[in-house]
Parts: sequence; structure tokens; C-alpha cells
Amino acid sequence: MMVRFVAFLIVFEVGSCAAKEPADTNYDEAKVPEYELPALLVDEAGKTVGQSEWMGHRRVEVLQLLSNSVYGKTPEKQLKVRYELVEQDPNALQGRATRKQIAAYFGDAGYRIDILLYVPNKAAVPSPAFLGLNFNGNHTIHAEDGILQRGTSKKRGSFAGRWQLEMLIERGYALATVHRDQIDPDNYRNDFSDGIHPLFYEDDQAKPEADEWGAIGAWAWGLSRVLDWLETQDSIDAERVAVIGHSRLGKTALWAGAQDRRFAMVVSNNSGCGGAALYRRCYGERIHHMLKPVGYWFCRNHREYQMQEQTLPADQHMLLSLVAPRPLYVASATNDRWADPRGEFLAAKHASPVYELMGRKGLGDHDLPEPNTPIHTRIGYHLRSGDHDVTAFDWQQFLTFADKHLNSK
Repeated sequence: MMVRFVAFLIVFEVGSCAAKEPADTNYDEAKVPEYELPALLVDEAGKTVGQSEWMGHRRVEVLQLLSNSVYGKTPEKQLKVRYELVEQDPNALQGRATRKQIAAYFGDAGYRIDILLYVPNKAAVPSPAFLGLNFNGNHTIHAEDGILQRGTSKKRGSFAGRWQLEMLIERGYALATVHRDQIDPDNYRNDFSDGIHPLFYEDDQAKPEADEWGAIGAWAWGLSRVLDWLETQDSIDAERVAVIGHSRLGKTALWAGAQDRRFAMVVSNNSGCGGAALYRRCYGERIHHMLKPVGYWFCRNHREYQMQEQTLPADQHMLLSLVAPRPLYVASATNDRWADPRGEFLAAKHASPVYELMGRKGLGDHDLPEPNTPIHTRIGYHLRSGDHDVTAFDWQQFLTFADKHLNSK
């Protein structure tokens, strides 16, 4: 059983990076092909599933489809881990927060990942938290001198606008982050010889097998390991941790939240192709656009579907459905046509049947909203005016959504 869609016309503002995009990029809704989405609530035996069947076996089937064809299998091997407090300041941010910096050492060789945590001091109870990877080093998320700078020369505080740390602390939320490249380098030359992958290789193995995890899988694994540590912290309510990511790290947050149901909320910001956007629309970025520069984000099986998106056994509404019934937020931007804002909205809308099956309101009766008019049902969505970025407006919506949903079951 498939769901059929016909393309229709909508116009978005022109993105600022259009000149750099491939010549065959489609930004014409009239050229979006007719497509059929794989049915969510029909299992591989052809039977329509209810809530118990979804949780019992259909969810596992969907997870395996995405694992085998998109992101790759995450190893089941457990690594030895040791956490070491490197620095602590109970008067960070002019006394408003406590800052902790933790070195996490994995495996026999002690592979190091640095965790940065800020917790609001005014909290009377353990704090809910947002957890996300950063692109350029922990020291770039805020200009405080005490944040360790390791492995990158980027300017201190240079990406503070994407994190809005003071806003989170004022609203009563903790923030935890790790530099993405410490888990797996995103250097456009990734051959899986460094980063976390070699800790999982069998004898004589030099790279993941075709159906094994790429960089997104490794980054998602890293997010779960930070959550392991957060569960040990009395200052953090580990049952109210939201995983968040922007762009390729938005893809990562979705995959982390799909696999690890301990994450209480999942936020995707401008995640596009391989993230929240439907593959089958063939709008903006597509699989073949990603393969040469960043094919290592995915498993090698994924390359079989370049220029053949209609043959994928899964699509991204299925990824989003794996978050249900937990709160899910998808954010797009008007100028970010490369990430296909309409495709992101439609994936969230067509994940809604699983939410509704579980008694939660999705986006089923909503159309794509006007810019800057957020929807805050159990699936949240907004289309922000502007470019591919994370802004104060985005964080205001994420925090309001968290206020509403992380305090309810």
C-alpha cells in the first residue's frame, strides 16, 4: 500500500548560495515528480498495524529499512568509558550558571571526547536540557574564556548566535554540547581511519561495510554517549533531554532520536536531504549531489539510490515517525531552498498518522504555514524568514515548544 502525491506550485525566496549549487538542482515545483510514499502503517507482511503492532514490530521494520539503505547499522559493541572532570565553574555567565567540562575516554586507547555543560543556577529542581553537537569547537558556542579550546583555531564565541546560551539558562534549560569532529572528522576527506570508527573494526577491517554506519551514525552514537553521562548528573533531569541539530547535525539529531528513545524531544533545524526533507520530491539537494563531497555521512548502500529516489525502500516521513509519540520539532527557512522547506513540512505531516495512532495531534489538518507562524502540536513546525542558520527566533520556538511538551507525558 502506497500513498500517492502530485506536485503543486509554491515559490520561495532565492537562496544566497544558489550560484554554488549544481546545475541540475530543481527549484521548480512543477518539475517535482509524482511520487508514492511507502506506507507507514502497513507492515512488510502487508497487514495494517495498530498501536501495539507499531510498537511491537513495525517500528523495528522501519528502523531497519533506514539503517540498511540510508545511515548504516550502528555497532552493538560496548566500549569501556571513563569520564574525568577537567574544569568546573559555579559562577559562569556572571553567576547565572554552573559550567562543567568533562573528558570522556573510550576504549583501551582512551579516545577522547570533550563534553561542555552549562546548568542554570536558579533551578530548584534538576534541569531539563538541550543536547547537540557543534560544528567548530566547544569554545565557539560562547565567548567565555574558561571554555577549553581543543583541535580547532576558530575564534572564541564565533558561533554564539546559533546557541543562545543566555536565553536557555534564563528559561531554565541546561545545554550540553560536543564538537562533532572529535567523534568523527567532517573534513571532506573522511576515510574512516580516524574518529571513533576504528574502535569498532574487526581484525583487518579498514572501513565500515556497505551496510554499516557512516559519519551521521557515528555522531548519533556520540550523542547517546553524552546522554549516558547526563544520566549520572543530579543537576540534570535525564528524562527531559531534547536532542537538537542544525543542517547535517539536524540529520544526526533525527537519527539519534529515532534510535535512542531516551531522548525526550527531537529538534531538526534546516536538515534537508537525508534529514527531514522527503527524498522523492527531488527538490533542492539530492543524493547524487551529496555523494562526491560528503558520501561518508551515510552508509555505502545509500549510493545505490542516486538518481533513483523512487526506489528507496524508505523515505523521511518514516524517519520522523520513529520519534512518536515524543515531541518532534522541524524548522525550515524561506531562503534555504536547498533543504526543501516544503519537503521538510510534508515529511512531518505524513509522519502524523503514527502520532495520531498514539493519541497525539500531528500536522494532519495543517497546510504549510506562512513564514514566522509556528505550529506547536505534538509535531512542531515553523518556516522562518531568512537563511540556512539557527537564530534567536528558532530558539524561542524550540523553548516554548519544550515548555509545553517536556512537562507533559
